[in-house]
Amino acid sequence: MILVQRVARVLLPPVILAGLALAAWLTGLIWFAQTIPREEGWADRATDAIVVLTGGSDRIATGVQLLSEGLGRTLFVSGVHQGVELREMLRASRLEPSTLECCIVLGYQAGDTVGNAAETAAWMRSRHYSSLRLVTSNYHMRRSLLEFSIALPEADVVPHPVAPNAVRLADWWRWPGTLALIVNEYNKYLFALARYTLRG
Repeated sequence: MILVQRVARVLLPPVILAGLALAAWLTGLIWFAQTIPREEGWADRATDAIVVLTGGSDRIATGVQLLSEGLGRTLFVSGVHQGVELREMLRASRLEPSTLECCIVLGYQAGDTVGNAAETAAWMRSRHYSSLRLVTSNYHMRRSLLEFSIALPEADVVPHPVAPNAVRLADWWRWPGTLALIVNEYNKYLFALARYTLRG
């Protein structure tokens, strides 16, 4: 009995701490999932640039549409694979090359969201732009905004979330693919937030 009590005294504190940490993580996950934008687009005011982060369906098509509506002077696509040409990228997105080609710039340096933010920051500063409309998937928007606030704190960033059809946000915990996507994105957001906090 004494041995059991001693073992309990040793093990109980870390078990309690682990339980509290898990509860905090789950609470944060629910908050993260429930606050993912359900609708596409937000403010309709124009910005200097429209920035599209590659990697999700319909992002490029959305960016081109926004450019055609005059909501930005230039469309910058960050994270394009090496060797991909503008016309090829437009066709892959089921878009016909148009007169807007002159106003579209491709960035080839970024390989992840941190790289997207750094690549865009360098390009924005080279153009002396001070505002941008950020186009990315809705589940990716919160982390993207955080990374952009780190890399480009002086810019005015207007979020423009795109809602992929394959991501089922209604009862998201019931769909294994959506659940795995949100958990992965939430964990990445936590790591980014920790890095941002340590910087301060």
